[in-house]
Amino acid sequence: MTTPPSLGARDMRGGGKVAARAKSPSPPPAPTTIPTTSWAPADRSEVPEIIGSLQEDYYNLCMEKSRKINSFVWHLLQEVDEEIEKGLEGIILNIPGNSRLMPAERITGEDFWILSRILKKNPHINGLDVRYNLMSDVGAYYAARLLQKQHKLIYLNLMFNDIGPEGGELIAKALHKNTTLKYLRMTGNKIENKGGMFFAAMLQINSSLEKLDLGDCDLEEPTVHLGHMLKENHCLVALHMCKHNMKNCGIKQLCDALYLNRSLRYLDVSCNKITRDGMVCLADVLKSNTTLEVIDLSFNRIEDVGAKYLSETLASHNRSLKALSVVNNNIKGEGLVALSQSMKTNPILSNVYIWGNKFDEATCVAYSDLIQTGRLKPDNTDVEPFVVDGHVYLAEVSNGLKKHYYWRPTYGEVCSQSSNAGSILVPVGPDL
Repeated sequence: MTTPPSLGARDMRGGGKVAARAKSPSPPPAPTTIPTTSWAPADRSEVPEIIGSLQEDYYNLCMEKSRKINSFVWHLLQEVDEEIEKGLEGIILNIPGNSRLMPAERITGEDFWILSRILKKNPHINGLDVRYNLMSDVGAYYAARLLQKQHKLIYLNLMFNDIGPEGGELIAKALHKNTTLKYLRMTGNKIENKGGMFFAAMLQINSSLEKLDLGDCDLEEPTVHLGHMLKENHCLVALHMCKHNMKNCGIKQLCDALYLNRSLRYLDVSCNKITRDGMVCLADVLKSNTTLEVIDLSFNRIEDVGAKYLSETLASHNRSLKALSVVNNNIKGEGLVALSQSMKTNPILSNVYIWGNKFDEATCVAYSDLIQTGRLKPDNTDVEPFVVDGHVYLAEVSNGLKKHYYWRPTYGEVCSQSSNAGSILVPVGPDL
């Protein structure tokens, strides 16, 4: 295992790049820079009463390593200990750095080192969510070690943790031998092309990972490597590739792989630069592919011609796709009506999302008819018809494939079916 990036090379609570890792083949047992004892409470009287083993382990390790006790982590560990005492299994430890329900002191790479030590042998926890913290490549090093030692973990959310290419490499390599993790979110970590290539290589070896989110990771057209991966990998069920600067040549390479792949059910290529020419390839592969169930094309530019290519395939060939999002694709009435017509002959397509395109009266009438006849259920689309002065219009409804992709609601359902239909149609791991 590679040694952790040097902590002396950066302020762990700020920005900046991490210096090159040390070349020593044997990793140190702790970060190279340990805060002074003054960071930690002087005695047990300064912390709440310890009621469970995780809390106790956390406190003792912080004392031993002279680490400050994070009050947010302390409180969450108390809740987990209470769940363990009730005999619950399969617990997810949520430590979001963007919590709005209580003050959150974001955890750093050093903090995660402490957490990984107390979690690596705990049989009750099978999910860990540390989104929006400050782990950096140092935390990624310890996350990689945790993946090698904790054999109960099936869900790991590291989104937006300032992890760079080095950290991405460490995590990807740890998954070469990991056989338990099913769902990994790397969303928003700028692992760039270098880190992305390590994930593509890993997916040709790993046989357990079912859902991988590499959205918003500053990858530029990585589809050559990911396309090769999809030809070899027969376990991956969901792949998120939003904000990859993907163009038509990229979607073509993915489609070439999808002719051979028989496991992928959810493909997210939203927020890219795909146009109508890319839809020629996608429409063609959908004529023979029988596994894809959800496709997210939101925030591209397929226009009327691209929508018509898809509509023709959905109307006469494909009978496996259940959900399609073409939100904000510069589609006008002709293309939107064609999509609505395909639903009349395709009994499988149940979810269609069209908001942000250019509605004319024919579009409004077409989707109003689908909803009123029951062919398109109100929860399965993002528009709702209303009438003013005898004319039909469409209003936006907060439904979609992944409305809670970047954030969690502070009230109501954490995973509303109508707002996060993609994860409901293709469930993999915790949908948090």
